[in-house]
Amino acid sequence: MISAKAKAWIERVQNGRSLYLVGVLAYILAALLLMNWLNQPGLRDAVWYPLVSALAFAAFLGSLLLIYYAPLAGVVKGILGLSILLVLLPSLGIRNTFLLEVATQVGIFAAMALGLNIVVGFAGLLDLGYVAFYAVGAYLWAIFGSPQANIAFGTDRFPLEPEWFFLFLFLAVGVAALTGILLGLPVLRLRGDYLAIVTLAFGEVIRVIVNNLDKPINLTNGPQGIRPVQRPPLFFKPWLSALGIRLDDPTLYALYFYFLVLLVIGFAIWLARRLENSWVGRAWTAIREDEVAAQAMGIPLVRMKLAAFATGASFAGAMGMIFAAKQYFINPESFTFMESIGVLVMVIVGGMGSIPGAIVGATVVTILNLQILKGLSLMLNKLRQAGVVIPVIDFPLSQWPTQLEPAKYERLVFGILLILMMILRPQGLIPERRHRMELAEALGREEAAELERLPVEAEKELPPVIPAPEVKPARD
Repeated sequence: MISAKAKAWIERVQNGRSLYLVGVLAYILAALLLMNWLNQPGLRDAVWYPLVSALAFAAFLGSLLLIYYAPLAGVVKGILGLSILLVLLPSLGIRNTFLLEVATQVGIFAAMALGLNIVVGFAGLLDLGYVAFYAVGAYLWAIFGSPQANIAFGTDRFPLEPEWFFLFLFLAVGVAALTGILLGLPVLRLRGDYLAIVTLAFGEVIRVIVNNLDKPINLTNGPQGIRPVQRPPLFFKPWLSALGIRLDDPTLYALYFYFLVLLVIGFAIWLARRLENSWVGRAWTAIREDEVAAQAMGIPLVRMKLAAFATGASFAGAMGMIFAAKQYFINPESFTFMESIGVLVMVIVGGMGSIPGAIVGATVVTILNLQILKGLSLMLNKLRQAGVVIPVIDFPLSQWPTQLEPAKYERLVFGILLILMMILRPQGLIPERRHRMELAEALGREEAAELERLPVEAEKELPPVIPAPEVKPARD
């Protein structure tokens, strides 16, 4: 028995999987040790801490991507990924709740990117008003989960109890899906730029409505926003106390929303994967490639387009409600046109039509915005307060204008990122399999065209082709 196990282990080592597993574990351990070292209280006052901690957290999340690409068994990948998401990251977040905040924001935008990826990546329908569905879910719970409904309807029955949160979560999914259908009905015959303009206008219409719906009936409280928004109940707090785990309510809510978003993302990935490999996903792909050919093959364009809008909108509605409860306050400024552009950037950077690409794109853009750019601004402010002078040019940083802080140039960085992606990797960081095959085919055609354009002199330099002698069959 021992010799058989030894032979099996040697065979796995020879195949290289055990070596890959050791490498992945070493990377995870190194990233975890770095994060633990950065959590020391004495280091948080260092000038370089904001930027280094952001890069270290990005490297820690990068272990999930390393696991995804490592040639390991699916069970091993699942165990390692769940260990990071369910154990290691929450353990780090208990000591530094900002990490949980960033991880939750990454999850919210990842779910929204998955929803928009269905509309843009699967069905090929350019939607620039996606944030409207996000606002619908957020205001649905904010109105009824706060005293605002008393002002609007003249009652004293609101806010609803925290237990209503879960019912309204399903209700937000349905209302957002219905809103997506209402958007899709008037734009079914539009495509390309015209569809983008109409969806952009729809997003602006929703934002203007919630910004001005404080009279004659004060339903949204206008630009002042709504607060306080009810949060879901901490039903598990007595269980933690029984186990001897005692955490304050802010930390519990940070963990609560993190695991809730993680649960929604898991369901969104499962649903998107099932849709991608079903006849519905194939119908969306056919519509994306050629609507006329798809209709000629018997695909119902109206029903399929409405299904794409409704499915993508439902993801945004659920995340909007979770966002409203987490932030405790919402106003129309949280649902501007630039939010739709931000989610679209995530889909493009990750790779249109790619499920892991949408998640990676959301992670890259969110960490870039929330941690790296703000970390650069904080480091610059600390250097400015310390009176540091830039060498060579002898320029004191205390005179550095506040208008040039990196955190204020988020949109500029997004633009540069998109330009670089279009030039260097137009298919995205993790392209869809079909897009990858199409790109490889296009590159093959370019190489064939280059060969066809070879000069005639080059053909003359080739050695002559000697025909093979004709062999006649022998007669009996």
